[in-house]
Amino acid sequence: MTGICDGRVVIVTGGARGIGRGHAIEFAREGARLVVNDWGAEVDGSGGSPGPAGEVVDAIRSDGGEAIANGEDVADWQGAKRLVDAALETYGQLDVIVNNAGILRDRMLVNMEESEWDEVIRVHLKGTAATSHWAAAHWRERSKAGLGNDARIINTSSGSGLYGNPGQSNYGAAKAGIAAFSIIAAKELERYGVTVNAIAPAARTRMSPPKGRIRSIEIPEGQFDPYEPDNVAPLVVWLGSSESAAVNGRVFGVVGGELYVSEGWRPGPRVDRGRRWSADELGSVVSDLLAKSRENSDLQ
Repeated sequence: MTGICDGRVVIVTGGARGIGRGHAIEFAREGARLVVNDWGAEVDGSGGSPGPAGEVVDAIRSDGGEAIANGEDVADWQGAKRLVDAALETYGQLDVIVNNAGILRDRMLVNMEESEWDEVIRVHLKGTAATSHWAAAHWRERSKAGLGNDARIINTSSGSGLYGNPGQSNYGAAKAGIAAFSIIAAKELERYGVTVNAIAPAARTRMSPPKGRIRSIEIPEGQFDPYEPDNVAPLVVWLGSSESAAVNGRVFGVVGGELYVSEGWRPGPRVDRGRRWSADELGSVVSDLLAKSRENSDLQ
């Protein structure tokens, strides 16, 4: 380990299992002090237990690192404040938030219940906004007091949100919102010495569809498993380090050893007649624009 995060204080939400657990362990290996936040709920958000977060903390401490567990609900505005306060009260500083907490309640749109929509949007999108708000408020106060920041927010989007996946209109909408949120927050917080980036990872976790492509792939023993959750952590740890100070407002795809930059919405072919169109004129115009345009990207 190179210690690229020596002395930094990092909050990882959803840090008890899967991708989040990998983040927490890797940050600790690189010298960071951790707040491992996890409600300990089931995949659909039900239930809750402090045990999983405590197990990650024990693993970090047994390896010589520093960590505390935290069970706040990140989608509760005041709970998110208490989470940020826990880092400040324990370690006296906060340098990085990794927003990773999430749940799944997959359903085709025609069958979706209101609660299934609301809770997924709440945990993913509001949970990302709430922790980011309170951390940003702290860093702004430091900036106003003349204290410098070298701070990071790293959010978790998804290919489901960037490219679309049937049965996940709630989850995909939340993840697309997180990508947009990250780009906007990056513009707002840069003045305070804070960068905001996002990742769209692909990995085999308990949130992967049981009959989906990722779970169905069999990796021969001894071969590199591109869908191992821990593969995502090195990029996130680097984004949380001082080395990433020039990177802001970007969304990165990561799966196995592959990294890519998601380029997002861009204006494509266009036509401007300089005056208002009438509806009956647009058929051939739109068809021509579409013929010159690239197809939407699919979920890989």
